[in-house]
Amino acid sequence: MRQNDIQKMSSSLPEHSADIRVGRELLQATKPYVEASYVQSWWQVGPTFGLMIAALIAAGALPWWPLQLVCSLLGALLMVRAFITFHDYLHGAILKDSRAAYWLFHTYGVFVLAPTRSWSASHNYHHGHVGQISGASVGAFPLLTTRIWRASTRWQRLAYRVQRHPLVVVLSYPIVFGLNITLIPLIRSPAQHLDSLVALITHFGLIGLLWWLGGFNLAFFVILLPMLVASALGCYLFFAQHSFRRMQIASPEAWTYYRGAMESSSFMRMNRVMQWFTGNIGFHHIHHLNVRIPFYRLPEVMAAIPELQSPLTTTLAPRDIADCFRYALWDEDKQRMVSYREAR
Repeated sequence: MRQNDIQKMSSSLPEHSADIRVGRELLQATKPYVEASYVQSWWQVGPTFGLMIAALIAAGALPWWPLQLVCSLLGALLMVRAFITFHDYLHGAILKDSRAAYWLFHTYGVFVLAPTRSWSASHNYHHGHVGQISGASVGAFPLLTTRIWRASTRWQRLAYRVQRHPLVVVLSYPIVFGLNITLIPLIRSPAQHLDSLVALITHFGLIGLLWWLGGFNLAFFVILLPMLVASALGCYLFFAQHSFRRMQIASPEAWTYYRGAMESSSFMRMNRVMQWFTGNIGFHHIHHLNVRIPFYRLPEVMAAIPELQSPLTTTLAPRDIADCFRYALWDEDKQRMVSYREAR
């Protein structure tokens, strides 16, 4: 059979089996899970914030530093879970008409250097462009093809490598939250980002107050250490779920919102403890498919819809973590992520 005949036959075949739902049809299948119960949402939010506050108070009040360290790290993990509830609220997935939730989450955003105006703008941009090639870091880490990489100047390559370096993730407290989300938007547009000014004053004012009341140890265990750990963990989860070895990138002509969710967003396998602390954010392909599903229903959705049960995966294993940073460029010819060395 001639090559042309084979190509014609291939183009006439359906992209998927007739009984497999994709695109809008798959999105429609998730809609029954959008309805959020106020009681269930508060049952998830209330204890999370209560435990977080209690852990951070204990981190500052206990007399023995090993116990302070344990409580501070526990507070950091609870801050990650609290941030997922904050993230879901801003997506309109939980408690969207609650005034109490409005004040709770806006106050939380101020204290953790995630003012709602800049966070929402950058994060919504991310959701609308996930899986697209971009040298910009608006709401996400930049992603380039090998062709663009080879055509880039030395300084452009350096900037790209710096932005995707593990140290940026480790130091995401000052770099991502302090600079990118809070300070830079304020400098660029002060009138539109007054909440960023409030966040900077409130956050560093609280650090100063704690330092004045109890010295460096109090500020360190209550604010600095938990913010450093929570920011690094949260930032890595965000990075790894859109920059992993097996991810796929569609061409600009073939890209769709649905392909971005299913092919460029991962399912991160975790044990149940970490799944709880990270607010099920590991079910990231489902979250990107439908942002209105409450975080506590994501496992239920995956269990109920067969098309969501074979996602591209990654884990928190050291090898997978290393791979997420190693495979940094999309090779259009090989149709896979490659390392800088392979790109050369």
